[in-house]
Amino acid sequence: MRVLALFCLSVVMVAAGTLVAAAQGVPIVRDAEIEALVRDYARPIFKAAGLSNAGIQIVLVNDSRFNAFVAGRRLFINTGALMQAETPNEIIGVIAHEAGHLAGGHQQRLRDQLERSKTMAIVASLLGAGAIVAGATTSNRGLAGAGMGIAAGGGEVAQRTLLSYQRGEEMTADRSAINYLNATGQSGRGMLKTFQRFQSALSLSGAQVDPYRISHPMPQDRIANLQTLIEKSPYYGKTDSEALQQRHDMMRVKIAAYMQGQAAVSRLIRKKPDSLSSRYGEALSAYLFGNPRSAMSRTEALIKTQPKNPYFQELRGDILMKINKPKDAAAAYGRAVSLDPAKSGLLMVSQGQALMAVGTPAALKEAVAQINNGLERDRENSAGYRYLAQAYGELGDIPRAELATAEGHYYSGAYQDAKIFAARAQRKFKRGEPGWLRAQDIINFRVPGKKQ
Repeated sequence: MRVLALFCLSVVMVAAGTLVAAAQGVPIVRDAEIEALVRDYARPIFKAAGLSNAGIQIVLVNDSRFNAFVAGRRLFINTGALMQAETPNEIIGVIAHEAGHLAGGHQQRLRDQLERSKTMAIVASLLGAGAIVAGATTSNRGLAGAGMGIAAGGGEVAQRTLLSYQRGEEMTADRSAINYLNATGQSGRGMLKTFQRFQSALSLSGAQVDPYRISHPMPQDRIANLQTLIEKSPYYGKTDSEALQQRHDMMRVKIAAYMQGQAAVSRLIRKKPDSLSSRYGEALSAYLFGNPRSAMSRTEALIKTQPKNPYFQELRGDILMKINKPKDAAAAYGRAVSLDPAKSGLLMVSQGQALMAVGTPAALKEAVAQINNGLERDRENSAGYRYLAQAYGELGDIPRAELATAEGHYYSGAYQDAKIFAARAQRKFKRGEPGWLRAQDIINFRVPGKKQ
């Protein structure tokens, strides 16, 4: 039922990583600016939850629904959640909830509970089968019918037990989230607003939901359990800083521009017509849908306002690539890389792409170096390997071109193609050298949990 998607702030049981997610068709979004902002939201929460050194990766999912979930050591957040949340605090509350799942080890405990529930269902099925057989051998139809009831009822009990357990874990994660918010001096009002949004959507849908047949508590129950705790917090009235709110608004307008079109951007601009985020939205709209000259003029004005903003330089590079000025674009991306405090590999790869478009042997060598730098920072950037393969190919380095192609297929989840190109590359390397060994790793790779 569609409305149940509203309750999916949760732990899920999938083999996850961006690698496996790509193979399973999860539509992953990559953007240096948005990723940096969400990591900034998460950093203090992860520290409060004891997860600073846990290597948690945040993955953006191109989905318009308000949703987030954890799997493995990854926290997945839908762009729909980022777009609908009007304040940073709302998203920080979501992250705090998911951190509660990670810190509480809920994924492993859910695996254990699934096994217990499976065992309950199997035992009930066997008991039911025994009663059915007994009824048949004694010509007792009542006993046979009771056997079918035992089998069906056992499965129902197992399912309800599992769902009850999951609802309990959700409430535990909610309470952990409040602790993390208090520890970092942040309000829990964003969490309340999120659950109120869910409750409103449920009411408007007119759906009748059996609270015992869903994996999450009903929104009104979550609000009732949390409201007093949140309102008693000394940080209840605290709001997000102006600078953080500005970055949040810019993120929303960027998502609107790239994923929802001009009309969505216009709606956001009308709410804050004179803001930096609105001017950013106008520049993005001009770049994507309008006149490159207008886009450049607007972007230059943004750079004058914030000369150290790497993402304005990135946009300038995008515009220059669009009007076929790759040398100037490479310089703009280079400034973005130098200004970027997060040192995003995505920006480095963009600079490498621009250098490839310049096309001279010196530029191609520099492109290879810069793309490799980017991939060192961001090993799962499958598109980056494709650009690297092209650059190596244009330089005539076929073994590394084929190995980079194999890497691109590997990180996009096309494992069979990855193995084919890895085998081709390996034949051109000397046995035991780094390229040969990496090709062997790809050839030997087995998908976790999949029978070979």
